Amino acid sequence: MLERAAMASLTASSTGSLSISSSIYNARAGRFLLARSPAGAHRHRFLHLQVRASSQQRDQVKESIRKSTALDIEPRETHDRSVDTAREEFREESELGSVEVWEDELKMILGSRVWDESKANGRARDKEWLQEQIDRRCVQNMRMLVVDAVNNAKAGHPGMPLGMAEVGFTLYRKVMKYNPGNPGWFNRDRFVLSAGHGCLLQYICLHLAGFESVQMEDLKRLCKFGARTPGHPENSETAGIEVTTGPLGQGVANAVGLALAERHLAARFNKPGHDIVNHRTFCIMGDGCAMEGISNESASLAGHWKLDKLTVIYDDNHNTIDGDTELAFSEDVAGRYRALGWQTILVEDIHEHPGKFVKALDEAFAETEKPTLIQVKSSIGFPSKKQGTSKAHHGTFDEEDVEGIKAALSWEGREPFYVVPTVYEEFKKKAKEAECIEEEWNIELAKYEQEFPNEANEFKQLLGNIISEGWEKVLPTWSQSDPVDATRSYSEKCLNALSTVIPGLIGGSADLASSNKAYLKDYDDFQHKTPWGRNVRYGIREHAMAAISNGLSLHSSGLIPFAATFLAFSDYMKHAMRLSALSRAGVIYICTHDSIGLGEDGPTHQPVEQLVGLRAIPNLVVLRPADGNETSGAYKVAVRRRDSGPTVIALSRQKVQAHVAGTSADKVEKGGYIVSDNSSSGSDPELIIIGTGSELCLCEGAAEKLRNDGLKVRVVSLVSWELFDEQPLEYKDEILPRSVKKRLSVEAGSPVGWREYVGFHGRVLAVNSFGKSGAYLDVFKKFGFTVDNVESEARKLLTDQV
Repeated sequence: MLERAAMASLTASSTGSLSISSSIYNARAGRFLLARSPAGAHRHRFLHLQVRASSQQRDQVKESIRKSTALDIEPRETHDRSVDTAREEFREESELGSVEVWEDELKMILGSRVWDESKANGRARDKEWLQEQIDRRCVQNMRMLVVDAVNNAKAGHPGMPLGMAEVGFTLYRKVMKYNPGNPGWFNRDRFVLSAGHGCLLQYICLHLAGFESVQMEDLKRLCKFGARTPGHPENSETAGIEVTTGPLGQGVANAVGLALAERHLAARFNKPGHDIVNHRTFCIMGDGCAMEGISNESASLAGHWKLDKLTVIYDDNHNTIDGDTELAFSEDVAGRYRALGWQTILVEDIHEHPGKFVKALDEAFAETEKPTLIQVKSSIGFPSKKQGTSKAHHGTFDEEDVEGIKAALSWEGREPFYVVPTVYEEFKKKAKEAECIEEEWNIELAKYEQEFPNEANEFKQLLGNIISEGWEKVLPTWSQSDPVDATRSYSEKCLNALSTVIPGLIGGSADLASSNKAYLKDYDDFQHKTPWGRNVRYGIREHAMAAISNGLSLHSSGLIPFAATFLAFSDYMKHAMRLSALSRAGVIYICTHDSIGLGEDGPTHQPVEQLVGLRAIPNLVVLRPADGNETSGAYKVAVRRRDSGPTVIALSRQKVQAHVAGTSADKVEKGGYIVSDNSSSGSDPELIIIGTGSELCLCEGAAEKLRNDGLKVRVVSLVSWELFDEQPLEYKDEILPRSVKKRLSVEAGSPVGWREYVGFHGRVLAVNSFGKSGAYLDVFKKFGFTVDNVESEARKLLTDQV
């Protein structure tokens, strides 16, 4: 039996033991998804049964995948016949009985007289006409679900879902390639709702399409605490949601990242006659998205890269929260996109003639050199009495309005949340076809593996998010005899070493590759003519870079994106970085020039408050390594937590020791550890000096002078607050004993947050103002970051009364 390509599964016995068989290991979810029911290949359903696995079990399965060299394959002819049979069966099913099963509903929307005439003159047997009426009824049902869900929740944003119902229906029922029984199938089309407030449209589409993640009860719990239907789409809450959106414009950039991933992987793995990577990315954006600068940044790159499989659908309803867009927005959006290198298509009268949107999609698919913007002239809130006004954007509908909507949609007398049974059946046709499409892809992948075993093995590892065992061994190690250099340079060596063993490593810089030292030297640039390249040139577009990186990560194909800029410019990226953390996107942010120590560029480029701002973001791990070995350790952490969330590695411009005595790459994962201590075994030191980054060597220098005077001094590297805070209390007490009140922190950044580690009686040596332009040693001296001043601050602390 042909099994899920290149994956493994767990089956659980009644005793709880586990055996390996074929299916898929979902590394992001930490789950094993069982492949199929015992039914024949053409009737199989991918089960929703999930087994939560221990780390040991996951390791067993990963090892099985690594050792696998071939798929378990039945004769291809059997599979080909099964798939062909399945396609023919559901085509026949979809054509038989349509008139009869839809008769009652079509009478409601057309009227009995018109319907009887249609049957008498044979029009009811016209497949095209009949399908138009069926589609119309499906869309009407979707609109009523919008009204019911919002009124039931007494919250939500119904305007866009009502206005774009035809678009949602067309994409999910007629166009997109996906399998609701296996939402994570690799070669599915991706859909991003950049106008995330309209999430109810996507929830309804997912429900009707048969996704287990959105049941009717979930629609009834819209916006409720703990619901799988939160107020904006969250990929970690709802299967079928590709990326978390809400802040306007972010989704456009995410979609560019998803399309970039498809283009890149297709260039690397597709062979003549074997298009194993072949899917499209769709995105709906609104007027607010079009206004936000991030959408323009990312659209500029999409046009430059000629991402022809990207289609952005612009909900041009001329309304924002405050009113008509004429208040603040009068530009020609389509004209702007044409200038950015996009094809643009205008669709008017979407509510009366939804077929125009289908034709626009056909035109988009025919374009092979440009991404496409489809400008849909919709009416927000259609067909409520708030239609066409900003009042329709959010809020509920009063009783009079509900009755009016029901009348307009021929829905009188029906209870809330009613779904016409034949609407479900209509969407089931898509689900049946999807199973066959995925099965065909599995067959194609099996053929591909036989002809190109090496490429297939790498492709399988990427999809399984598997990195070769022992990958950490390629990371460099440094000794005290090695020449001094900046941690950004140590980072460069780490990044290039990792690129040789991590085929999914891809990324770039915001026009600062030579300054950030973030460039993979043995690989091409990703460009239209060299899409296999692993260096992405983002230009001066930090915000888009971060959000595109989220799309690369959330493509869920084993790509590990890195994004590099100056730490001060992380503020440009902040919201996308926040969404990285919320989405659990494993982006590695490389932020160099990490303090006032960068020197001559002055306070505009010298970060002060950035570190504490980034440390405040939940699920974002910030690491500030002190030397080469801690930099290697930082990359270990970043790669290992790629399924959990993003990482920031803050790096110096100025040179530091290659190896500060006592530092350890392996101990970085603890977040904080003892670098040196001259206290007797079992006794506490008199003083603890805590440092990070380039200031750790100052701490060591001061400690040595204090020890020469007989003082007992411990030096701690607190390379990551977040990782240290995660450690058991016993470990934290071992590193920072509560009995030791004399603590001094040394970091060339904001003092905010340090009091938690030095305590009420400790001292904080930090930067309380903006920096100054000048040679970095002069700037450091001005702000007190010298060995002599650290020693002085420590002596003052020792004389303080506790």
